[in-house]
Amino acid sequence: MVSLWKEPALCNYQGETITNEELANYIVKFGMMFSAAGIRKGDKIAVCAKNTARWGVSFLAVNAYEAVGVTILADFHPDSITHLVDHSESIVLFTDRDIWNRLDPKGMPGLKMAVNVDDFSLIYAADKKYREAFEGMDAAFEAKYPHGISPEDFTLPVDNLSDLAVINYTSGTTSDPKGVMLTFGNLSSSISFGHENIPIYPDDNLVSMLPMAHIYGMAYEFLYPVSGGCTIYFLGKTPAPSLLLKAMRDVKPYMVCTVPLVMEKVYKSSIKPVLDKWYMKLLTSLPGISNVIFSKIREKIDAAFGGKVRNYIMGGAALNPEVERCFKRMGLHYTVGYGMTEAAPLLAYEDWRRYKPGSCGKPISYVNVRIDSDDPQHIAGEIQAKGSNITVGYFKNPEATRAAFTDDGYLRTGDLGIMDEEGNIFIRGRLKNMILSSNGQNIYPEELEAIVNNQKYVAESVVVDRAGKIVALVYFDSEAIRKDGLDEEAVSDLPEKVRLASNRQLPGYSQIAKVEVVPLPFEKTPKMSIKRFLYK
Repeated sequence: MVSLWKEPALCNYQGETITNEELANYIVKFGMMFSAAGIRKGDKIAVCAKNTARWGVSFLAVNAYEAVGVTILADFHPDSITHLVDHSESIVLFTDRDIWNRLDPKGMPGLKMAVNVDDFSLIYAADKKYREAFEGMDAAFEAKYPHGISPEDFTLPVDNLSDLAVINYTSGTTSDPKGVMLTFGNLSSSISFGHENIPIYPDDNLVSMLPMAHIYGMAYEFLYPVSGGCTIYFLGKTPAPSLLLKAMRDVKPYMVCTVPLVMEKVYKSSIKPVLDKWYMKLLTSLPGISNVIFSKIREKIDAAFGGKVRNYIMGGAALNPEVERCFKRMGLHYTVGYGMTEAAPLLAYEDWRRYKPGSCGKPISYVNVRIDSDDPQHIAGEIQAKGSNITVGYFKNPEATRAAFTDDGYLRTGDLGIMDEEGNIFIRGRLKNMILSSNGQNIYPEELEAIVNNQKYVAESVVVDRAGKIVALVYFDSEAIRKDGLDEEAVSDLPEKVRLASNRQLPGYSQIAKVEVVPLPFEKTPKMSIKRFLYK
């Protein structure tokens, strides 16, 4: 840490830079302010703002003080944010002025203070005690540390693994919200796994683009890299593709954490059109030439992401099999992991050198995973897990907590899968999404969608059960249709062409009866998963 003391830690891309020394100063300064305001260990402090370096500072200050960080997505509706601040019993809120102006303070009667993350100014104080504590923060810090914090002065608590660290709300519902409770030990398990399996070196950089209010982004684009001395560059909200690629070229990250949808778009827009040309099909059928061509494609992808990526890590959904076959053939350093908020977040992972296509890796070293099936290698069952990274339950929701665990303490993931003899996990779909056909066959919509999505002009799809008939809802790529000059009649023929082409690859029991066109892209969660419940 001493050698990195003056080095950048948290940066806004093309904006503010905060060094490790400045980060330590902020953490200690806010800790002194919390103490002066009478805030105690275990009190709840919410953070609700877009990804920035100061979001990171705010969260680490809360974490180091051993308060409970309540992470709320900035994109939630203002009424939901107000409700979640109140539901979580947060007494301090780190947010920005724009969000604050849309909140209802009367709906947060327990809130004592609000701090603007953009400039660390005071937005709101319930009474004189909190205002004086905040306004006296700088003077108190300078009196105790006139020359700032030194590496020798800076320490963090290490004996609190069983204490609550985070309440992470997985949705913005105002009815019965589920705040996942994660301990310091839960987070430490995930961070330790990262360091043990994905080493960080002193000159490593990372582009953070996943929402830090969700545990995937928080753990693997923030806590794990910053604890390893990596410099993190925050992009704020999801940027346009051109800005994202510029940031990648400028920052040169050592790792890219993303969701399969992003890499599938790279494949469909940049790789597939090239490989589909007749002469490329001929050349890629020749062993020697094929290797050269696929190596060149990989080099171009690596260069587009800055040229220093050692690992492309995808999570949140399965990777389309066609895309995966291409990535494997070109030797891309990719892997697909598996997890959920309740696992902080990892359940399975494997290094790209040993990763088995179609799987989502093997159970990580901090968890036991089992398949609730009489034949786990061949018959899908619910994936269940127990380990030091698994949540202790849902905040103020004992019914949901009881329902989430088996009698012997395993977390019910709600996902269906199998596990081969080597321990590789293969996701078959969500338990609640599975369709039971009239002849008793289990149909997993995700597997059908992978085939539908491969059809020409299909951007994305959702497969549903309508009165015993399988229906594919499809959103077409209007830009590709326009580019190819399809007339009105050709466009009207597309749904049936997609249905017939898909059915040629599907078994008889899972044939698609109808393709319906949706006019807009499917609504998605912050993790880019389609909100399937909206399309039943």
